[in-house]
Amino acid sequence: MDGEDVTRMDPVALRRRMGYVIQQIGLFPHLTIGENIATVPRLLGWPAARIGARVDELLTLVGMDPAIHRARYPRELSGGQRQRGGVARALAADPSVMLMDEPFGAIDPITRLRLQNEFLRILRTIRKTVVFVTHDVDEAIKMGDRIAILRDGRLVQYGTPDDILAHPANGFVEEFVGADRALKRLDLVTVREVMQADSSAPTLPAGASIRHDATAKEALSAMLAMDQEGLRVVGADGRLVGLVFLSGIRRLIAGRSDPTA
Repeated sequence: MDGEDVTRMDPVALRRRMGYVIQQIGLFPHLTIGENIATVPRLLGWPAARIGARVDELLTLVGMDPAIHRARYPRELSGGQRQRGGVARALAADPSVMLMDEPFGAIDPITRLRLQNEFLRILRTIRKTVVFVTHDVDEAIKMGDRIAILRDGRLVQYGTPDDILAHPANGFVEEFVGADRALKRLDLVTVREVMQADSSAPTLPAGASIRHDATAKEALSAMLAMDQEGLRVVGADGRLVGLVFLSGIRRLIAGRSDPTA
Protein backbone atom coordinates (compact mmCIF):
# COMPACT_ATOMS: atom_id res chain seq x y z
CA MET A 1 0.00 0.00 0.00
CA ASP A 2 1.64 3.21 -1.22
CA GLY A 3 4.73 1.08 -1.90
CA GLU A 4 4.76 -0.51 1.56
CA ASP A 5 4.37 -4.26 2.23
CA VAL A 6 1.15 -4.54 4.25
CA THR A 7 2.27 -7.82 5.82
CA ARG A 8 4.99 -5.87 7.64
CA MET A 9 2.67 -3.12 8.87
CA ASP A 10 0.92 -2.86 12.21
CA PRO A 11 -2.59 -4.15 11.36
CA VAL A 12 -4.33 -1.53 13.53
CA ALA A 13 -2.43 1.30 11.84
CA LEU A 14 -3.15 -0.27 8.44
CA ARG A 15 -6.88 -0.44 9.12
CA ARG A 16 -6.94 3.21 10.15
CA ARG A 17 -5.32 4.18 6.86
CA MET A 18 -8.13 2.56 4.87
CA GLY A 19 -11.78 3.50 4.51
CA TYR A 20 -14.39 0.75 4.85
CA VAL A 21 -17.99 0.56 3.64
CA ILE A 22 -19.25 -2.84 4.72
CA GLN A 23 -22.35 -4.92 4.04
CA GLN A 24 -25.43 -3.71 5.92
CA ILE A 25 -23.53 -0.42 6.39
CA GLY A 26 -22.56 -1.20 10.00
CA LEU A 27 -23.13 2.23 11.56
CA PHE A 28 -22.89 2.16 15.35
CA PRO A 29 -26.53 2.42 16.50
CA HIS A 30 -25.71 4.15 19.82
CA LEU A 31 -23.81 6.98 18.09
CA THR A 32 -25.20 9.86 16.05
CA ILE A 33 -24.28 10.11 12.37
CA GLY A 34 -21.82 12.86 13.24
CA GLU A 35 -20.20 10.67 15.91
CA ASN A 36 -20.09 7.71 13.51
CA ILE A 37 -18.26 9.79 10.89
CA ALA A 38 -15.86 11.09 13.57
CA THR A 39 -14.83 7.57 14.71
CA VAL A 40 -11.45 7.22 12.98
CA PRO A 41 -10.39 10.90 13.24
CA ARG A 42 -11.07 10.67 16.98
CA LEU A 43 -8.94 7.50 17.23
CA LEU A 44 -6.18 9.32 15.35
CA GLY A 45 -6.27 12.15 17.87
CA TRP A 46 -7.56 14.93 15.66
CA PRO A 47 -8.57 18.12 17.53
CA ALA A 48 -12.31 18.59 18.06
CA ALA A 49 -12.58 21.61 15.77
CA ARG A 50 -10.96 19.74 12.89
CA ILE A 51 -13.24 16.74 13.44
CA GLY A 52 -16.35 18.93 13.50
CA ALA A 53 -15.36 20.67 10.29
CA ARG A 54 -14.62 17.34 8.58
CA VAL A 55 -17.97 15.85 9.65
CA ASP A 56 -19.86 18.82 8.20
CA GLU A 57 -17.77 18.76 5.02
CA LEU A 58 -18.50 15.08 4.40
CA LEU A 59 -22.20 15.30 5.21
CA THR A 60 -22.45 18.08 2.65
CA LEU A 61 -20.46 16.02 0.13
CA VAL A 62 -22.88 13.07 0.38
CA GLY A 63 -25.94 15.32 0.11
CA MET A 64 -27.02 15.48 3.77
CA ASP A 65 -27.56 18.82 5.51
CA PRO A 66 -25.24 18.83 8.58
CA ALA A 67 -27.62 21.03 10.58
CA ILE A 68 -30.39 18.44 10.13
CA HIS A 69 -28.56 15.12 10.11
CA ARG A 70 -25.43 15.55 12.26
CA ALA A 71 -27.22 14.80 15.54
CA ARG A 72 -29.56 12.09 14.25
CA TYR A 73 -29.14 8.41 15.04
CA PRO A 74 -29.03 5.71 12.33
CA ARG A 75 -32.52 4.49 13.28
CA GLU A 76 -33.90 7.94 12.40
CA LEU A 77 -32.60 7.81 8.83
CA SER A 78 -33.75 6.08 5.66
CA GLY A 79 -31.73 3.22 4.21
CA GLY A 80 -30.26 5.51 1.57
CA GLN A 81 -29.27 8.11 4.16
CA ARG A 82 -27.60 5.46 6.32
CA GLN A 83 -25.68 4.28 3.25
CA ARG A 84 -24.48 7.83 2.59
CA GLY A 85 -23.48 8.11 6.24
CA GLY A 86 -21.43 4.93 5.84
CA VAL A 87 -19.62 6.38 2.83
CA ALA A 88 -18.93 9.59 4.76
CA ARG A 89 -17.52 7.59 7.70
CA ALA A 90 -15.21 5.69 5.34
CA LEU A 91 -13.88 8.98 3.95
CA ALA A 92 -13.46 10.68 7.33
CA ALA A 93 -9.67 10.39 7.72
CA ASP A 94 -9.06 11.01 3.99
CA PRO A 95 -7.70 7.50 3.30
CA SER A 96 -5.79 6.83 0.10
CA VAL A 97 -7.62 3.50 -0.37
CA MET A 98 -11.24 2.52 0.28
CA LEU A 99 -12.67 -0.99 0.53
CA MET A 100 -16.37 -1.35 -0.28
CA ASP A 101 -17.79 -4.83 0.38
CA GLU A 102 -21.08 -5.16 -1.53
CA PRO A 103 -22.17 -1.77 -0.16
CA PHE A 104 -25.37 -1.58 -2.22
CA GLY A 105 -26.35 -5.23 -2.00
CA ALA A 106 -29.25 -4.97 0.48
CA ILE A 107 -30.99 -1.95 -1.04
CA ASP A 108 -34.02 -1.76 -3.31
CA PRO A 109 -33.18 -1.37 -7.03
CA ILE A 110 -34.27 2.28 -7.34
CA THR A 111 -32.29 3.43 -4.29
CA ARG A 112 -29.37 1.28 -5.39
CA LEU A 113 -29.16 2.94 -8.80
CA ARG A 114 -29.38 6.38 -7.24
CA LEU A 115 -26.65 5.61 -4.70
CA GLN A 116 -24.40 4.14 -7.40
CA ASN A 117 -24.74 7.34 -9.42
CA GLU A 118 -24.19 9.50 -6.34
CA PHE A 119 -21.07 7.56 -5.39
CA LEU A 120 -19.65 7.91 -8.91
CA ARG A 121 -20.29 11.66 -8.64
CA ILE A 122 -18.48 11.76 -5.28
CA LEU A 123 -15.56 9.79 -6.73
CA ARG A 124 -15.12 12.36 -9.49
CA THR A 125 -14.70 14.94 -6.70
CA ILE A 126 -12.43 13.07 -4.29
CA ARG A 127 -10.48 10.85 -6.71
CA LYS A 128 -9.78 7.84 -4.47
CA THR A 129 -8.64 4.31 -5.20
CA VAL A 130 -11.58 2.04 -4.34
CA VAL A 131 -11.63 -1.75 -4.15
CA PHE A 132 -15.30 -2.55 -4.75
CA VAL A 133 -16.45 -6.11 -4.09
CA THR A 134 -19.61 -7.27 -5.88
CA HIS A 135 -21.16 -10.44 -7.30
CA ASP A 136 -23.21 -8.38 -9.76
CA VAL A 137 -21.40 -8.13 -13.10
CA ASP A 138 -23.64 -5.26 -14.22
CA GLU A 139 -22.66 -3.31 -11.11
CA ALA A 140 -18.98 -4.08 -11.76
CA ILE A 141 -19.29 -2.80 -15.32
CA LYS A 142 -21.04 0.38 -14.16
CA MET A 143 -18.75 1.16 -11.23
CA GLY A 144 -15.32 -0.13 -12.23
CA ASP A 145 -12.45 1.32 -14.25
CA ARG A 146 -10.84 -2.12 -13.93
CA ILE A 147 -12.46 -5.45 -13.10
CA ALA A 148 -10.77 -8.43 -11.45
CA ILE A 149 -12.69 -11.71 -11.77
CA LEU A 150 -11.79 -14.34 -9.19
CA ARG A 151 -12.61 -18.03 -9.01
CA ASP A 152 -11.79 -20.22 -6.02
CA GLY A 153 -9.48 -17.52 -4.70
CA ARG A 154 -7.49 -17.18 -7.93
CA LEU A 155 -7.41 -14.28 -10.34
CA VAL A 156 -8.94 -15.42 -13.64
CA GLN A 157 -8.95 -12.16 -15.60
CA TYR A 158 -8.14 -8.51 -14.97
CA GLY A 159 -8.82 -5.64 -17.34
CA THR A 160 -11.13 -2.82 -18.31
CA PRO A 161 -14.85 -3.63 -18.48
CA ASP A 162 -14.70 -3.33 -22.26
CA ASP A 163 -11.71 -5.71 -22.48
CA ILE A 164 -13.44 -8.35 -20.37
CA LEU A 165 -16.72 -8.11 -22.24
CA ALA A 166 -14.99 -8.18 -25.63
CA HIS A 167 -12.36 -10.83 -24.86
CA PRO A 168 -13.35 -13.23 -22.04
CA ALA A 169 -10.27 -15.16 -20.93
CA ASN A 170 -12.05 -18.52 -20.74
CA GLY A 171 -15.43 -20.24 -20.60
CA PHE A 172 -15.92 -19.35 -16.93
CA VAL A 173 -15.55 -15.61 -17.60
CA GLU A 174 -17.71 -15.85 -20.71
CA GLU A 175 -20.48 -17.52 -18.69
CA PHE A 176 -20.02 -15.10 -15.81
CA VAL A 177 -20.45 -11.95 -17.91
CA GLY A 178 -23.39 -13.52 -19.78
CA ALA A 179 -24.40 -14.21 -23.34
CA ASP A 180 -25.68 -10.65 -23.70
CA ARG A 181 -22.22 -9.14 -23.29
CA ALA A 182 -22.63 -7.11 -26.51
CA LEU A 183 -25.64 -5.42 -24.90
CA LYS A 184 -23.71 -4.94 -21.64
CA ARG A 185 -21.04 -3.07 -23.56
CA LEU A 186 -23.69 -0.45 -24.39
CA ASP A 187 -23.44 0.55 -20.73
CA LEU A 188 -19.91 1.75 -21.51
CA VAL A 189 -20.97 4.11 -24.30
CA THR A 190 -22.68 7.44 -23.68
CA VAL A 191 -25.43 8.77 -25.91
CA ARG A 192 -23.21 11.66 -26.97
CA GLU A 193 -20.83 9.12 -28.56
CA VAL A 194 -23.51 7.73 -30.88
CA MET A 195 -25.77 10.74 -31.42
CA GLN A 196 -26.01 12.78 -34.60
CA ALA A 197 -25.35 16.48 -34.21
CA ASP A 198 -27.69 17.26 -37.12
CA SER A 199 -31.03 18.33 -35.63
CA SER A 200 -33.03 17.90 -38.84
CA ALA A 201 -35.11 14.98 -37.63
CA PRO A 202 -38.35 13.17 -38.19
CA THR A 203 -41.10 14.40 -35.90
CA LEU A 204 -40.70 12.88 -32.44
CA PRO A 205 -43.18 13.00 -29.54
CA ALA A 206 -42.51 15.65 -26.89
CA GLY A 207 -41.40 13.08 -24.32
CA ALA A 208 -39.01 11.26 -26.65
CA SER A 209 -35.80 12.68 -25.22
CA ILE A 210 -32.80 11.57 -23.18
CA ARG A 211 -29.91 13.31 -21.46
CA HIS A 212 -26.59 13.47 -23.28
CA ASP A 213 -24.80 11.67 -20.42
CA ALA A 214 -27.14 8.66 -20.46
CA THR A 215 -25.76 5.36 -21.73
CA ALA A 216 -26.52 3.85 -25.10
CA LYS A 217 -28.22 1.00 -23.23
CA GLU A 218 -30.53 3.47 -21.48
CA ALA A 219 -31.33 5.05 -24.85
CA LEU A 220 -32.12 1.64 -26.37
CA SER A 221 -34.38 0.79 -23.42
CA ALA A 222 -36.20 4.12 -23.74
CA MET A 223 -36.75 3.67 -27.47
CA LEU A 224 -38.15 0.17 -27.01
CA ALA A 225 -40.41 1.33 -24.17
CA MET A 226 -41.74 4.25 -26.25
CA ASP A 227 -41.80 2.32 -29.52
CA GLN A 228 -39.70 5.03 -31.17
CA GLU A 229 -36.93 4.87 -33.76
CA GLY A 230 -35.12 7.84 -32.25
CA LEU A 231 -34.77 10.24 -29.32
CA ARG A 232 -33.86 13.87 -28.89
CA VAL A 233 -30.63 14.26 -26.94
CA VAL A 234 -30.68 17.18 -24.50
CA GLY A 235 -27.91 18.77 -22.48
CA ALA A 236 -27.92 19.53 -18.76
CA ASP A 237 -29.76 22.78 -19.53
CA GLY A 238 -32.52 20.93 -21.38
CA ARG A 239 -31.53 22.23 -24.80
CA LEU A 240 -31.41 19.99 -27.86
CA VAL A 241 -27.84 18.92 -28.69
CA GLY A 242 -28.50 16.11 -31.16
CA LEU A 243 -30.42 12.97 -32.01
CA VAL A 244 -29.86 9.28 -31.39
CA PHE A 245 -31.45 6.59 -33.54
CA LEU A 246 -32.12 2.89 -33.13
CA SER A 247 -30.24 2.21 -36.35
CA GLY A 248 -27.07 3.74 -34.89
CA ILE A 249 -27.31 1.60 -31.75
CA ARG A 250 -27.92 -1.49 -33.92
CA ARG A 251 -24.70 -0.75 -35.81
CA LEU A 252 -22.87 -0.33 -32.51
CA ILE A 253 -24.17 -3.69 -31.21
CA ALA A 254 -23.23 -5.42 -34.48
CA GLY A 255 -19.70 -4.04 -34.32
CA ARG A 256 -19.25 -4.89 -30.65
CA SER A 257 -20.60 -8.41 -31.08
CA ASP A 258 -17.53 -9.13 -33.22
CA PRO A 259 -14.54 -9.78 -30.90
CA THR A 260 -12.24 -8.43 -33.63
CA ALA A 261 -14.16 -5.16 -33.94
